[in-house]
Amino acid sequence: MTNSLGDIGDAQTIFVIGSNTTEAHPVIGYQLIQAARDGTNLIVADPREIDLVEYADVWLRQRPGTDILLLNGIMNVIIKENLIDKEFIKKRTEDFDQVKKAVASYTPDKVEKITGVPAQDIRKAARLYAKAKPASIYYTMGITQHIKGTDNVLSIANLAMMTGNIGKAGAGVNPLRGQNNVQGACDMGALPNVYPGYQSVADPQIKSKFEDAWKAKLSEKPGLTVVEMMNAVCKDKVKAFYIMGENPVLTDPDANHVKEALTSLEFLVVQDIFLTETAEFADVVLPGTSFAEKDGTFTNTERRVQRIRKAISPIGNSRPDWKIICEIAQAMGFDMDYTSPSKIMAEIASLAPIYSGITYDRLGEEGLQWPCPHLGHLGTPILHVGKFSKGKGKFHAVKYREAAEVPDKKYPLVLLTGRWLYQYHGGSMSRRSSLEDISHHPVVEVNPRDAKKYKVSHGEKVELASRRGKIEIDVCVTERSPVGTVFVPFHFAESPVNQLTIAALDPKAKIPELKVCAVRISKIAK
Repeated sequence: MTNSLGDIGDAQTIFVIGSNTTEAHPVIGYQLIQAARDGTNLIVADPREIDLVEYADVWLRQRPGTDILLLNGIMNVIIKENLIDKEFIKKRTEDFDQVKKAVASYTPDKVEKITGVPAQDIRKAARLYAKAKPASIYYTMGITQHIKGTDNVLSIANLAMMTGNIGKAGAGVNPLRGQNNVQGACDMGALPNVYPGYQSVADPQIKSKFEDAWKAKLSEKPGLTVVEMMNAVCKDKVKAFYIMGENPVLTDPDANHVKEALTSLEFLVVQDIFLTETAEFADVVLPGTSFAEKDGTFTNTERRVQRIRKAISPIGNSRPDWKIICEIAQAMGFDMDYTSPSKIMAEIASLAPIYSGITYDRLGEEGLQWPCPHLGHLGTPILHVGKFSKGKGKFHAVKYREAAEVPDKKYPLVLLTGRWLYQYHGGSMSRRSSLEDISHHPVVEVNPRDAKKYKVSHGEKVELASRRGKIEIDVCVTERSPVGTVFVPFHFAESPVNQLTIAALDPKAKIPELKVCAVRISKIAK
């Protein structure tokens, strides 16, 4: 996030796109609702009638996978009606003319024909966003998990920059992270192309710095992403996996291919707090500890580094993850000899400039937001104030293209996946809690017109199939999902929807297109 959660209420207009915030991020969702109740204009763009729609001034119900069209249509109106921030564009950005030229043909009437969003709603949303001072954008995986996810994000950045909504309280481009420490994991180099602090593995000076610190030879070649690793196993290019705190059998796309890959491995280690569906494939299972059994830090969605403090001792033979990793490294001949999480934090501060001013002693109860470049620094609540970190903000001309897989006669429906409020991600924790009493029964949402067309009824068990697999699941007939689209939550192993999803990748970020694929629904033969 460029901004902080505390300034949600400072926005005159909030634009939420590709985020079922009240269910996937309920605390933040409540803040958005409260802002709307207090008078903030709310624009919601989502194919489904999510809870936020009730509070929206404008609901843009776009056809799944057409976000770039919609965003370009909004920018077309803003430029045509001269609602741009000329001074911001001139002083702080470059290549605006390329975007101006690119969106010229995306008129609201043209965009309506493909997205299904009425032209008058596109115009209303454009005016609400551009005239607001300030306005903010919030998005999640409904934007990023597409083959054009990078382009979707660039389009959002274009919209924010052309209206000057960067570097101000109540403004910004704000992606909401999907789990409690996803931000921290990325910060610490859990990506294939960077060291901690987003420092490129291909930079010789950075590589040398980490080699000196770790007393080891390091590769300058970027690694593989998750889907690429699964593909590499099946090509006999990867022999072993060490999976920690992840359940790809349930959460990765084309799950049957994932199972094939895990079965093909010579050696699989899974480190987790429960025996997950993925752990059942493992040669060795290492028992990690929950948040309550260890010390350390989590970095949340607003870049806030927060202390976690051990409440109870590790249960049974479990150990904190860092201790397990250290002991394995030592058994393999590398002297990884950290004595505490605070020692690890000290090393992070010495090697990652965005964390340089962060120590255990400084975190206190509230934490600090990076970048925090030195010990006297108070953290950074808002990014890009006055200037962008790398100079001028660059506009990118983005053209629309279809999803990797679109409906046809054999698979006539679009499948969306996502979360429910009372379950969490792969369910490895929430399904072992009392939340299971509230929400334990997966369903496929089907629009009444589609239910009639395919002769399926509410409560009936059906087969949902794609080119990659099939599942059995009960029907929920509802207007919540639009005609031609079905929705399934991905928490449930008994109806593992990711057996159906496609592993097509964004060519730049290598993110899989989990949010759009073609499926069919049919009765189960008696």
